[in-house]
Amino acid sequence: MKRLPTQRSRGYTLMEMILVLGIIALLLGTGAFVMKGVMGSADDGRASADIKTLDASLIRYKINAGWYPSTQQGLEALVKRPSGNPAPKKWQQLLKNDQNLIDPWGRPYQYRQPGKFNTDSYDIFSTGPDGQEGTEDDITNW
Repeated sequence: MKRLPTQRSRGYTLMEMILVLGIIALLLGTGAFVMKGVMGSADDGRASADIKTLDASLIRYKINAGWYPSTQQGLEALVKRPSGNPAPKKWQQLLKNDQNLIDPWGRPYQYRQPGKFNTDSYDIFSTGPDGQEGTEDDITNW
């Protein structure tokens, strides 16, 4: 007696589906890990660009005012007319708002005049992702 070939259904087995889902999960996990590094680099790049912008704005401030703002007046002198000494000879708003003074990690950029590293001018820096001054992840103008 000859057997008729059995007709197999055209679906996927449970094992095939588990294997495919496992491969997809592995690819997504690897992609997320790689993207985390890219986002960190983007934050570093933004902080570096912000510091260069602040640097250029402080040079313009000095041209108008005759000197850099004091440490107490801080970077806010680029947004609002500073009070106290030294009072600027001529002042103009060089940045639109205080948000330009916040680093990518949500902390204010630090400013010292005279600088600890740039003793003839000023220091501007971000404490980086860890929020601690003096660590290797700081982004600075020196």
